[in-house]
Amino acid sequence: MHIHLLSDQLISQIAAGEVVERPASALKELLENSLDADSDEIQVTLMQGGIKQLRVADNGKGVAKADLSLALTRHATSKINTLEDLESVASLGFRGEALASIASISRTQLISKHGSEKHAWRISSVGSDISEIEPAALDAGTIVEVSDVYFNTPARRKFLKTDATEYGHCEEAFTRIALSRADVGFLLQHNGKATMRLTKGDAHKRFADVLGHEFASEAITIDSFVAELKLWGLAAKPTFSRHARDTQYVYVNGRFVRDKLISHAIRQAYQDVLHHDRHPAYVLFLECDPQMVDVNVHPAKTEVRFRDGQSIHRFIFHALHKALATPTGAVSGVGVTQAQHNPFQQDTSSALTQANNGLTYPTYQSQIDLRAGEAGSFYNRKFADIKTPSGTYTESYAQMNSDGVMSELAVQRDNTDFPLGFALAQLHGVYILAQNQQGLVVVDMHAAHERIMYERLKQAMESDQVAMQPLLLPVSFYADRLEMAAVQEAISAGNDYLAQLGFDIAVLSPTTLAVRAVPVMLQDADAVKLARDVLRDLSAFGGSRALTERRNEMLGTMACHAAVRANRALALPEMNALLRDMEATERSGQCNHGRPTWFQVSMQDLDKMFMRGK
Repeated sequence: MHIHLLSDQLISQIAAGEVVERPASALKELLENSLDADSDEIQVTLMQGGIKQLRVADNGKGVAKADLSLALTRHATSKINTLEDLESVASLGFRGEALASIASISRTQLISKHGSEKHAWRISSVGSDISEIEPAALDAGTIVEVSDVYFNTPARRKFLKTDATEYGHCEEAFTRIALSRADVGFLLQHNGKATMRLTKGDAHKRFADVLGHEFASEAITIDSFVAELKLWGLAAKPTFSRHARDTQYVYVNGRFVRDKLISHAIRQAYQDVLHHDRHPAYVLFLECDPQMVDVNVHPAKTEVRFRDGQSIHRFIFHALHKALATPTGAVSGVGVTQAQHNPFQQDTSSALTQANNGLTYPTYQSQIDLRAGEAGSFYNRKFADIKTPSGTYTESYAQMNSDGVMSELAVQRDNTDFPLGFALAQLHGVYILAQNQQGLVVVDMHAAHERIMYERLKQAMESDQVAMQPLLLPVSFYADRLEMAAVQEAISAGNDYLAQLGFDIAVLSPTTLAVRAVPVMLQDADAVKLARDVLRDLSAFGGSRALTERRNEMLGTMACHAAVRANRALALPEMNALLRDMEATERSGQCNHGRPTWFQVSMQDLDKMFMRGK
């Protein structure tokens, strides 16, 4: 093969693939252009999640007729001229690629009126074919309409998800921009319905309007500065932690970024006050000299590189660490201040139990009765059908005294039929110690039970027999946009994906879901946490793919919720039932993540430890 130049059309398609991943990517670029044009009112209209049409109208400075012909051309921009400009970019856009990339994979129309001109002008394109400029009607600003995204690249279009999912991503892109500019009014419409209307105001009001008053009332005001660095915004108290990273917004000089250095500094600040399974919530703005940060790192402009990363890391860590250490008073120290009064702080002394997402609902978690005195009833219910060489399981363990302690005869009896032997005790609520013919068996009870539940769920799925257990009281919870989209997609599917998994989840409002039934095998799990994890997988991979390619991963997540937890006291019959289940379950020697579930310590090994026979 000889080296040759690519055609302009192919170059445009490659560039578009880097900049426009989905309609939300195009929306982000158009909103940034509107802000760079000094707009203070922006309206966004979406049809079918932005796939059919995406329209952004602003009241900014507009584009002059003489410049309009370059607006849809690659590497044409009004924001930088020299290398020095690139090294100290102050605008959100600067490459001159976005509009051209968007136009190359859609039907695009741009109408704009510059302040010095008598009327507006229109230019349009179909893929790479750009029309002539013609007069148009518009009082002020710019309107960009993008229709039929990826109409000319079917291979890319098939990777788009459902309308609801794509709208969820568009709404997230809109949210990120709206949080960054409280001085700009925003309107978001979808399929003819207004879904978010934000008036101009102060930053704290914008945070409360977008992220909820619960977040604002549970957040600490951050306002720290040192030298040329400033960090401000809101950081939620550890009690308002989240199950996912869905309320984490960081801006560098007004630009939303995902930066590992900043994320690490924030995690370290929360490390001593937040459980490792939870995630903090925050909206933080870092302001610095533009020459201290390189924004020309990635086509999507969500990654940055700092010239002195260590200083940035230390500044952010110390600012947050000090604020979190004194959440109710002023932060003392040079260069670091905290507001004495938070206008959103509310008296919660008489409030109902608050969920981690800020909404109130009754806590639900069915508990298996594990009281030692009643272990027999639990066992009869759950394991009575397990057969042993000497009869049923409960008959085999009739040699128990009233305290549930196995008699000496039962411990010493021949147990060749039970490779894992019989339980002796529980160690620190984590391990089961058992005796078999070889010596001592140590079992990780959670890992072992997780594998058992995982295998049972797989068998139920393969036989289409994942039975539902209706909840006596449905459990409602606050859902983010992607969770809502996952439920709507599942419900609208010809074959309900959630029902196949044994769930009944209903939509109560645009932000609230209710769990009405869970799989029978998982009836003892936390219904809300279980539902959230399943919806996260469905949202990430799509319903059909999650139940085919990603099915086992999903079932593993569900099994983890059903598995007996560490620090739960088990009676000897319950420990023995777990051992019997392990013996009857395939691959029970490893947990779902490949780690061992039990170890054998032989009598010879024990003799060596105690130097017996020497």
